[in-house]
Amino acid sequence: MKSRMPPLLAILLLAVSTSATRAQQPPSQRIVDLKASDGTLLKATYFPAVKPGPGVLLLHQVNRDRKSWDGVAAQLAAVGVHTLTLDMRGFGESGGASFGKLSSAEQDKIWKGFPEDIEVAYQYLTSQPGVQREVIGLGGAGLLGVDNSVKLAHRHPDQVKSLALLSGETFLPELRFLREASQIPGLFVISDEDEYPPTVEAMELLYANSTNPGKKLVHYSASHEAPWLWYEPFDIGKVPANGGHGTDLFQKHPELPGIIVDWFVTTLIKTPGHAPADSIAVMPILRQIEMPGGVAEVTRQLQEVRQKDPAAQLFPEITVDIIGADHLRVGEAKAALEVFQLLVLAYPDSCDARIDLADAYLALGQKDLARQHAEKALALLDSQATPASSWSDTGQRRGEIRKSILRTLKQLNEQK
Repeated sequence: MKSRMPPLLAILLLAVSTSATRAQQPPSQRIVDLKASDGTLLKATYFPAVKPGPGVLLLHQVNRDRKSWDGVAAQLAAVGVHTLTLDMRGFGESGGASFGKLSSAEQDKIWKGFPEDIEVAYQYLTSQPGVQREVIGLGGAGLLGVDNSVKLAHRHPDQVKSLALLSGETFLPELRFLREASQIPGLFVISDEDEYPPTVEAMELLYANSTNPGKKLVHYSASHEAPWLWYEPFDIGKVPANGGHGTDLFQKHPELPGIIVDWFVTTLIKTPGHAPADSIAVMPILRQIEMPGGVAEVTRQLQEVRQKDPAAQLFPEITVDIIGADHLRVGEAKAALEVFQLLVLAYPDSCDARIDLADAYLALGQKDLARQHAEKALALLDSQATPASSWSDTGQRRGEIRKSILRTLKQLNEQK
């Protein structure tokens, strides 16, 4: 006969379980009234996280309001990012003349939005309890959201650590800022189905001007781009929405909110102000490595940037690993050695990079150095203090690295 839990104990356990679950959930969102410098009332929604952490401000596109960001904001709060969404002046529930009802001449005066209003929202976010005001992310959709996000980052380059920009545009001063602000990683999202051409080309220009090695481009392709019908900021109903612009993309691409949330988790929580270097983003550096004297030049660049930012990376580990392995496979052991020496300098805790360097030394007959780096790779792997490499730490990958290390050590022992 099975024993039953006493009713009172069951109730107590249920209460404890419920309390623990509630304690892990972020507090409920709240509607916020903000006052612009001229007294205009601005509506915002604040999504607090359950514990201290970074903050994110999300700005909407011209044919939507702050609610278009609700899903992303709630997910961000759930993973520890305090998030504020704002109805910009003349949109949603905020005060000011409705943008859609203004004359063309009036729209022409204010179509870039009100930077002062957005500054008020930024100051509110960074003043909230638990918000790390030195670790802030900005997300913007459409021309209105993207342009104002980059402008805000321009005003606060030391506090803003990450950008997520969807289907928009910015202009010369901010394009120059993106070129200069190599410390800010950006996520750039576009779709060929965007109903406001040439948004794709405008976003590619933003991406190209960003100089951060961790920048990331998400490009949803189609058989052809949508036809031009009208200008985005002066639309308000002239162009039918087809799900290809800004936060409308969430409907056709339900994975996109998760991509944005993961981007901010990486660049604000895991490695503030840093994203893993992207091969496409750093293609000029990868090309330089293959040029005569290129490894020495990239080594110099890495040492220089590390003086300012010890965590900086100029290239992905795996991509340069492939370059070095290609040299080794065709018998160019000296070229491989130079590449792997650079790789270990950039990723000193990588077991993968260490054993590759050992194999290059072995190919050149430098047995003592080969043994030294093979044994270092094995020690790193056994300690499990760090991932096997920056790009993979699965059990399968660790097993393959171990086989490679033991194979190299066996060859060295046989050649004594």
